[in-house]
Amino acid sequence: MVAEAAHANAIESRAWAALREVRDPELPFLSVVDLGLVRHVAADAAGGLEVGLAPTYSGCPATAMIRAEVAQGLRNAGFASARIVDVLAPPWSSDWLTDAARQALARHGIVPPVGAVHSPRELRGAGAGQEPIRCPRCDSTHTEELSRFGSTPCKALHRCADCLEPFEYFKCI
Repeated sequence: MVAEAAHANAIESRAWAALREVRDPELPFLSVVDLGLVRHVAADAAGGLEVGLAPTYSGCPATAMIRAEVAQGLRNAGFASARIVDVLAPPWSSDWLTDAARQALARHGIVPPVGAVHSPRELRGAGAGQEPIRCPRCDSTHTEELSRFGSTPCKALHRCADCLEPFEYFKCI
C-alpha cells in the first residue's frame, strides 16, 4: 500500500511538472498551472492519470486549444492515456492565479486583477469601493477604461492619464 502511494505520488509529480510547461495560448508567458486552470492531478494504482481542467469562463475561445495543449504536454511526458476532465464547479476565479502569474502579468505590462468579483455584474473593472487600477508603467492611479474588452475578452483596455500609455487590465472573474 505504501509503495503504491509512493508510485502514485511520483506519477502525479511528473504530471504536474509536465503541466507547468504547457503555456496559455493567449498569454504564452504563463503556464496553465500558474493560471490555476489545473484543478487536480490524480494517479490510480494501475498507473492511470486523471487531470481536472477548469475553463476560465464558458465562452473563452482558447478553451479547446488549452485542452489540446494539455493533452499534448501529457503525451510528451509519457502519459498517452491520461484522461482530462472538465471541472466546472467551483467556477474558475482570477483568485486562482499564482503569485508568479501575477508578477509575470505585471512584467508584461498587464495589470493583474485587484480583487475577486462575486457577480457577473461586477466584471466591468474597478468601480466604487474597489481599489484603483494602477498604471504598470508609472504606477499612477489616474487611469481610465477605454474599452471593456482588450486583446482577449478576459482583459480590458485602459489608459493612464499621467503618462498617457495604454495598457491592459486582466479582469477579476
